[in-house]
Amino acid sequence: MIIQTHIPSPIDDIIIQATEIGVSYVGFYPHVEHVHTPFEKVTNNAILCCAEQLFEYFNKTRTTFNVPLDTKGTAFQQSVWQALLNVPFGKTNTYGDIATSLSNPKAVRAVGAANGKNPISIIVPCHRIIGANSKLTGYAGGLERKSWLLKHEGII
Repeated sequence: MIIQTHIPSPIDDIIIQATEIGVSYVGFYPHVEHVHTPFEKVTNNAILCCAEQLFEYFNKTRTTFNVPLDTKGTAFQQSVWQALLNVPFGKTNTYGDIATSLSNPKAVRAVGAANGKNPISIIVPCHRIIGANSKLTGYAGGLERKSWLLKHEGII
Protein backbone atom coordinates (compact mmCIF):
# COMPACT_ATOMS: atom_id res chain seq x y z
CA MET A 1 0.00 0.00 0.00
CA ILE A 2 1.23 3.48 -0.88
CA ILE A 3 0.77 6.29 1.62
CA GLN A 4 0.90 9.88 0.35
CA THR A 5 1.14 13.32 1.86
CA HIS A 6 2.40 16.74 0.94
CA ILE A 7 4.58 19.24 2.73
CA PRO A 8 5.21 22.92 2.02
CA SER A 9 8.54 24.02 0.60
CA PRO A 10 9.99 27.27 -0.73
CA ILE A 11 9.40 25.98 -4.28
CA ASP A 12 5.80 24.69 -4.08
CA ASP A 13 4.37 21.78 -2.16
CA ILE A 14 6.24 18.51 -2.25
CA ILE A 15 4.37 15.24 -2.57
CA ILE A 16 5.90 12.31 -0.69
CA GLN A 17 4.74 8.75 -1.31
CA ALA A 18 6.00 5.69 0.51
CA THR A 19 5.39 2.00 1.01
CA GLU A 20 6.14 -0.01 4.14
CA ILE A 21 9.69 -0.41 2.74
CA GLY A 22 10.55 3.21 2.01
CA VAL A 23 9.96 6.39 0.04
CA SER A 24 8.82 5.67 -3.50
CA TYR A 25 8.20 9.19 -4.83
CA VAL A 26 9.14 12.78 -4.02
CA GLY A 27 7.93 15.43 -6.45
CA PHE A 28 6.58 18.93 -6.78
CA TYR A 29 2.98 20.01 -6.81
CA PRO A 30 1.70 23.57 -7.00
CA HIS A 31 0.32 24.65 -3.65
CA VAL A 32 -3.31 23.72 -3.17
CA GLU A 33 -5.35 23.31 0.00
CA HIS A 34 -6.41 19.87 1.29
CA VAL A 35 -5.66 17.75 -1.75
CA HIS A 36 -3.71 15.03 0.03
CA THR A 37 -3.65 13.42 3.44
CA PRO A 38 -2.58 16.14 5.87
CA PHE A 39 0.99 15.60 7.04
CA GLU A 40 -0.02 15.71 10.69
CA LYS A 41 -2.00 12.46 10.27
CA VAL A 42 0.75 10.45 8.58
CA THR A 43 2.25 7.60 10.59
CA ASN A 44 4.46 6.02 7.88
CA ASN A 45 8.02 6.20 9.23
CA ALA A 46 9.62 6.63 5.80
CA ILE A 47 7.40 9.65 5.04
CA LEU A 48 8.03 11.16 8.46
CA CYS A 49 11.79 10.69 8.06
CA CYS A 50 11.73 12.12 4.54
CA ALA A 51 9.64 15.15 5.53
CA GLU A 52 11.91 15.92 8.49
CA GLN A 53 15.05 15.66 6.37
CA LEU A 54 13.56 17.83 3.60
CA PHE A 55 12.62 20.51 6.17
CA GLU A 56 16.23 20.41 7.41
CA TYR A 57 17.55 20.62 3.84
CA PHE A 58 15.43 23.69 3.11
CA ASN A 59 16.54 25.23 6.42
CA LYS A 60 20.19 24.62 5.43
CA THR A 61 20.88 22.28 8.34
CA ARG A 62 21.15 19.11 6.20
CA THR A 63 23.33 18.37 3.17
CA THR A 64 22.89 14.58 2.94
CA PHE A 65 19.91 12.29 3.24
CA ASN A 66 19.51 8.83 4.74
CA VAL A 67 15.90 8.10 3.90
CA PRO A 68 14.82 4.49 3.26
CA LEU A 69 13.92 4.19 -0.42
CA ASP A 70 11.65 1.86 -2.39
CA THR A 71 12.18 2.83 -6.02
CA LYS A 72 11.01 0.86 -9.02
CA GLY A 73 12.92 0.91 -12.29
CA THR A 74 15.10 -1.08 -14.63
CA ALA A 75 18.52 -2.27 -13.49
CA PHE A 76 20.11 0.53 -15.54
CA GLN A 77 17.83 3.19 -14.07
CA GLN A 78 18.59 1.91 -10.57
CA SER A 79 22.34 2.12 -11.30
CA VAL A 80 21.99 5.72 -12.53
CA TRP A 81 19.94 6.72 -9.49
CA GLN A 82 22.53 5.09 -7.23
CA ALA A 83 25.27 7.06 -9.00
CA LEU A 84 23.31 10.28 -8.46
CA LEU A 85 23.50 9.65 -4.72
CA ASN A 86 27.28 10.03 -5.01
CA VAL A 87 27.05 13.62 -6.29
CA PRO A 88 27.62 15.67 -3.13
CA PHE A 89 25.75 18.75 -1.96
CA GLY A 90 27.15 21.86 -3.59
CA LYS A 91 28.66 20.00 -6.57
CA THR A 92 27.49 19.13 -10.07
CA ASN A 93 28.22 16.37 -12.54
CA THR A 94 27.34 15.93 -16.18
CA TYR A 95 25.46 13.10 -17.84
CA GLY A 96 28.83 12.06 -19.27
CA ASP A 97 30.37 11.95 -15.77
CA ILE A 98 27.59 9.63 -14.61
CA ALA A 99 27.93 7.42 -17.72
CA THR A 100 31.68 7.18 -17.14
CA SER A 101 31.17 6.35 -13.46
CA LEU A 102 29.00 3.42 -14.62
CA SER A 103 31.83 2.22 -16.90
CA ASN A 104 29.66 2.98 -19.91
CA PRO A 105 30.86 6.36 -21.29
CA LYS A 106 28.76 6.05 -24.45
CA ALA A 107 25.52 5.82 -22.46
CA VAL A 108 25.14 9.59 -22.05
CA ARG A 109 21.66 9.73 -23.58
CA ALA A 110 20.50 6.68 -21.63
CA VAL A 111 21.79 8.31 -18.45
CA GLY A 112 19.84 11.45 -19.34
CA ALA A 113 16.67 9.41 -19.87
CA ALA A 114 17.13 7.54 -16.57
CA ASN A 115 17.89 10.81 -14.79
CA GLY A 116 14.61 12.20 -16.11
CA LYS A 117 12.72 9.20 -14.70
CA ASN A 118 14.15 9.63 -11.19
CA PRO A 119 11.12 9.35 -8.89
CA ILE A 120 12.83 10.78 -5.80
CA SER A 121 13.52 14.49 -6.42
CA ILE A 122 16.03 16.28 -4.16
CA ILE A 123 16.79 13.12 -2.10
CA VAL A 124 18.27 11.47 -5.21
CA PRO A 125 19.84 14.69 -6.51
CA CYS A 126 19.13 14.68 -10.24
CA HIS A 127 19.04 18.49 -10.05
CA ARG A 128 22.85 18.40 -9.68
CA ILE A 129 23.30 17.00 -13.19
CA ILE A 130 24.03 19.61 -15.84
CA GLY A 131 24.93 19.59 -19.53
CA ALA A 132 28.49 19.11 -20.75
CA ASN A 133 28.50 22.82 -21.66
CA SER A 134 27.75 23.65 -17.98
CA LYS A 135 24.22 24.79 -18.87
CA LEU A 136 21.12 23.75 -17.00
CA THR A 137 19.31 21.02 -18.86
CA GLY A 138 15.96 19.34 -18.36
CA TYR A 139 14.51 18.73 -14.93
CA ALA A 140 11.19 17.00 -14.29
CA GLY A 141 10.38 19.67 -11.68
CA GLY A 142 11.11 22.46 -14.17
CA LEU A 143 14.26 24.48 -14.80
CA GLU A 144 13.12 27.25 -12.45
CA ARG A 145 13.08 24.79 -9.53
CA LYS A 146 16.37 23.25 -10.63
CA SER A 147 17.94 26.71 -10.67
CA TRP A 148 16.51 27.44 -7.21
CA LEU A 149 17.89 24.16 -5.80
CA LEU A 150 21.34 24.79 -7.25
CA LYS A 151 21.35 28.34 -5.82
CA HIS A 152 20.20 26.94 -2.48
CA GLU A 153 23.25 24.65 -2.52
CA GLY A 154 25.57 27.52 -3.49
CA ILE A 155 26.34 26.11 -6.92
CA ILE A 156 25.12 28.97 -9.11
